[in-house]
Amino acid sequence: MAACGAPDTSGSTDKSVTSIKDGDLSPVKDEDLSGVSFSRGLATTTTQSLIDCGRGSRVSAVGKITAEDGSEWTLPADTNFTDSPKAADLYNDCGGESRGGVDNFNLSEVVLQDAGGDEEFVAYIFADNYFELYVNGKLIAVDAVPFTPFNSSAVRFKANRPLTVAFKLVDWEENLGLGSEAGRGKAYQPGDGGLVAHFQSADGETVAITDETWKAQAFYISPLQDRSCLQAKGNVRDTSACSTEGVADGTDFSAAFWPVPDNWATPDFNDADWPSASVFSDETVGVDNKRAFTDFTSIFNDPDADAQFIWSSNLILDNLVLVRKQID
Repeated sequence: MAACGAPDTSGSTDKSVTSIKDGDLSPVKDEDLSGVSFSRGLATTTTQSLIDCGRGSRVSAVGKITAEDGSEWTLPADTNFTDSPKAADLYNDCGGESRGGVDNFNLSEVVLQDAGGDEEFVAYIFADNYFELYVNGKLIAVDAVPFTPFNSSAVRFKANRPLTVAFKLVDWEENLGLGSEAGRGKAYQPGDGGLVAHFQSADGETVAITDETWKAQAFYISPLQDRSCLQAKGNVRDTSACSTEGVADGTDFSAAFWPVPDNWATPDFNDADWPSASVFSDETVGVDNKRAFTDFTSIFNDPDADAQFIWSSNLILDNLVLVRKQID
C-alpha cells in the first residue's frame, strides 16, 4: 500500500496481523508444503509500467522470475489488465473521474456487463491495490489503476442467482519478487492489501458485503526473510511468525508461490478447505486519508450493511489473494 500522489512514507504497513484460528500449526514439513515453489531475489522486469499516472505515483511494473524448481512466475501476478473491461470510476485521479460522493455518480451511465442472466446488480469496490471481478466464472471487470493513486470503482452486471462472486486481488510492489516498496525510510518495506465491497440489486437492496463469511487463499507470499517462518497444514498457509519489518537491503529474501487452479472462480470449484477471510478495520488498512474511500463511506460503511475489509490471514506478506463467496 502506498499513498495517493507522492509515495507514502508514513504508510500503514506497521500493523498487527490477524492470524488464522485453526489452532497451533506444526513447523514446516515437506508434506505440508507440497506444490509450493520458492524463489530468491529480484525478478526481471518485463513491462516498465502498465499505466502512467504521472509524477508521485507508484510504477505498476510487471516481471518474471524463475523459482528454484525451474517454474516461472509473473510478478506481482498474472493479470488480465491490458485486455479486459475496466471498472467504472467512483474516484480516480489517474485520468479518470473523481466524484465527491455516491450522490454524484450516475449508475445508468455505467456499461452493463453480462455474466449470463437477467437480474441486474452493482458492486461498489475499493481495493488495495488491484482487483479482477468474476461472476459465475466470467471475468466482467478489472481495476482501472493497478497500483496508485488509490481509486474506487463500480461494476454493473446482470446474472442469475445463485451468484458465485470471486476476486483476484493483488498487492502491487516496486521490488518485483520481493513484495516490497520504498517506504517508512526503508528501501524494502513490505506493503499491505485490503478489499472492501458492497453488492446491491438494481433497486438498491444489499445483496452481499465483504466480511468473514468469504473464503480467502494466498498464492504469492513475500518477502520471506527466513523461509522457516512459513507454516502450513493442508491449505492453511500461515505467516504470522514471519517478519514484516522493512530493511535497507532485502535483495536476498525469498518468495513462495502456489499455482492458481484453472477453475478457481467457477461455481463448481470446491473451496471448502480454503480458510475463511480475515477481517481488518478501516484504521488497520489505513484509509482515513484516502478520498477514494472516505467520499463513499455511505456505501462502504452503511450502518445497515457495513462492509469489512477482507484479505487472507496476513495483510502484509500475502500479495496474491483469491477470495470467493456464493450469494443466494
